[in-house]
Parts: sequence; C-alpha cells; structure tokens
Amino acid sequence: MEAKSQERAAYNEDDRIIAQALEIAERRMRREITFNSAKVVGDFFVLRCLGLEHEVFSVAMIDAQNRLIEIQEISRGTLTQAAVYPREVVKAALAANAASVIFHHNHPSGVEEPSRADEQLTNRLKDALALVDVKALDHIVTGGAKWMSFAERGLI
Repeated sequence: MEAKSQERAAYNEDDRIIAQALEIAERRMRREITFNSAKVVGDFFVLRCLGLEHEVFSVAMIDAQNRLIEIQEISRGTLTQAAVYPREVVKAALAANAASVIFHHNHPSGVEEPSRADEQLTNRLKDALALVDVKALDHIVTGGAKWMSFAERGLI
C-alpha cells in the first residue's frame, strides 16, 4: 500500500511540475512567439492536453500581430464530446479583443482525426466570428502526442 501511495504522490508532483511548465510556456508565448505555424500551436496543445481523460475545447485569442493574447477553455466535456456554443466563442473573442482565433480540442481516444461533427462545428464557429470581423485561423485536434491542423488540410 505504501508503494502505491508513493507512486500517487510522484504522479501528483509530476502534474504540478507540468502545470507550472505550461504556465511558463504560455507566458513566453505571449511575449516572444507568434502563432503563425501549425507546428508551434499543435505541439503546444499536445503538451497542454496530454493525459486528459475528457474532451476540452479551447480558443487561443490572437492579436493583430499573431501573438497570443490568452487561451480560454470554452468547454470541458466527457470522454467523447464537449458542448460548444458559437455565442460563447464570439463573446470570448470580443472580450479578449482578438483579431483572430485558433480553436483546439482534444480526443482522449488518442486519435487526432476530426469527425464530421468537428468539421461542421468549425464552419459554424468560423461563420459566427466572421460576422464580428474575427478570423478563424485554424482548428487543431490533438490525440495523445499527435495533432492535426484544419488549415494544413484546407478545411478552414
């Protein structure tokens, strides 16, 4: 029993260190990195969601120079889905004064391929944001340590 307790403590410590590293990475991204590469964004979101057992839908708010303003978690879901409402995404983008956005969600299954529902949601969000002059640059889907970009595939 003691070994299991030590293992759990080590795991919790690892999670704490990873969370701190992600905070540092986000802070540096705000100052130093432009979000103009799917690889930069995809790799970042892989780290952010690796090991999650539920879906999370986030939006990276981007300024006019393609710098990160902030990342907002819009929805936290279940093993297979997260409810996302265009109204909430538009409100968040306007509140952040974002010029553009990058969507992200993870697939806890480890498969980074988007579903037809993912494609439809992306189009609905893109259309809603266009009404308020916010450009949807990409939608990154992560699965385990892999990611895919809607922009690279010509889907956005």
